[in-house]
Amino acid sequence: MSQVLLSGVGTGNQQEVLRSLFDRSGMCMAKLDSSIRLLEVNADFSRQFGCLPAELGGRSFADLLDTDVRAQVSQQFTRLLSAQGPRFTEPTIIFRQKDLTVFSGELTGFAVRRDSGNIDTLMALVCPERSSRKGRSRASRKLVLTDLDARILEGVALGVSTVNLASMLYLSRGGIEYHVDILMRRLKVKNRPALISKAYSFGLIRPGWPPRVHPDFLNLVGLESGWPSV
Repeated sequence: MSQVLLSGVGTGNQQEVLRSLFDRSGMCMAKLDSSIRLLEVNADFSRQFGCLPAELGGRSFADLLDTDVRAQVSQQFTRLLSAQGPRFTEPTIIFRQKDLTVFSGELTGFAVRRDSGNIDTLMALVCPERSSRKGRSRASRKLVLTDLDARILEGVALGVSTVNLASMLYLSRGGIEYHVDILMRRLKVKNRPALISKAYSFGLIRPGWPPRVHPDFLNLVGLESGWPSV
């Protein structure tokens, strides 16, 4: 979708195309300066992040991202500034709204150039996943896991077998299956691959390896979930 919308960018009527997209595309768009700070956002962008446009002006774009993806996105914008490509697309990025609710979506960044070829501004286009637009963020706030739930979810994401999980966590095989079944019912899925896929899409599991449950979804302070790095 973003590639279609941006197909006119870079032509002689670039500014006109961008202004039309910015005002009327129905998508979340923001202008950034060379320090990757927000210069201007459209109404859809501010609405998605639960802020007034004035609240976002001057803020670092990184403030809207989950901490685990900030370096990755900053590097992509730095590549744009150094003319190492006209645009980039990150298909799954975890964003944070004003109330710290998370949602995932696609991020496209591109550079707008003057006639001289120098970069005028950077643009960010955020396309929330469809389930995010239908209120997934509200649902995700209800998903609070115990430390044991988190360890089991991380183990399933690692591909650890039921037998090995039971041994590691000092539970019976039936106990592991019971907790996995509860997790699947809470996320409304029917099998383990769908459980992990949905956990990632909700932001329950942070991007990266090994899988880690995001601390925002843990309800036991002082206990750390996680498996040794492999």
